[in-house]
Amino acid sequence: MLLVLLASFLGSIAAVLLKSGADAFDECKKKSAKWIVAGIVFFGASSVFYIMGIKEGSLTVLYPLISLGYVWTLIWSRLFLNEPFNKHKIWGLALVLVGVLFIGLGNR
Repeated sequence: MLLVLLASFLGSIAAVLLKSGADAFDECKKKSAKWIVAGIVFFGASSVFYIMGIKEGSLTVLYPLISLGYVWTLIWSRLFLNEPFNKHKIWGLALVLVGVLFIGLGNR
């Protein structure tokens, strides 16, 4: 379970790195390439940890944990890209968290 959570965390960082690279693409291609390559590396690492994590666990429980990446991505987007929070995003994230909780409880 911890490996899948780590995969989710790294995947959210990868998304922000790719967004940073895409935003900087027109300004300076060397600068943007650095962020894009970093994002691809983080997605690759995320995939490796995900594969290692699902090898031993129940996919119906572990796969929904990847959706926690949405929570991390919202936080990183606010911190590093200055994207705003609003009530719709907060409600959406709350629903994701409740959904993951219920799926986890359903495995008992």
